[in-house]
Amino acid sequence: MLPADVAADARIAHVGVAVRDLAEAVAFYRDVLGLVPHLPEEADGATIIALPLGASGIELLTSADAGSPIGKFLARHGPGIHHICVRVNDLDAALARCRAAGYRLIDEAPRMASSIFFIATLRSRPRSMAS
Repeated sequence: MLPADVAADARIAHVGVAVRDLAEAVAFYRDVLGLVPHLPEEADGATIIALPLGASGIELLTSADAGSPIGKFLARHGPGIHHICVRVNDLDAALARCRAAGYRLIDEAPRMASSIFFIATLRSRPRSMAS
């Protein structure tokens, strides 16, 4: 359970969904659900398209590189939810709590994800990831 001071401000930032065919996935979210996709971005060997959804969003992730994190995920698990990104006010404090609770951090310290956001990734359970 999150401490009360963290839970009060924590939010789902986005859900990351790994897909094999980015164009097909974008067509579904755009044409069927009416979401407006952002332009593609590249990060960590992946092509990412963000789709705002209220105060949160969906990130579609794919990679042509089988050795990239998303390429490996798709090879092992197929398309599906890759991660859930939780927005917190104090990322350093959140990482310290995760470390103290015994979670394995993939990112030991926050790193730039864009010009305005920092992220850190941890392994939450053997087959799921939180970001």
